[in-house]
Amino acid sequence: MRFPPSFLDEIRQRLPVSEVVGKRVKLKKQGREWRGLSPFNAEKTPSFYVN
Repeated sequence: MRFPPSFLDEIRQRLPVSEVVGKRVKLKKQGREWRGLSPFNAEKTPSFYVN
């Protein structure tokens, strides 16, 4: 199923990706990006970026 680009843009404006990911991954703002521990593997140093 394909969605029109205008629909996807509206969703991105209403609900930032960092807000969605932040519900499962503890994120910390670093400059213009959000950074956290990867949900895909065990790590001690954050390497997961959301921008």
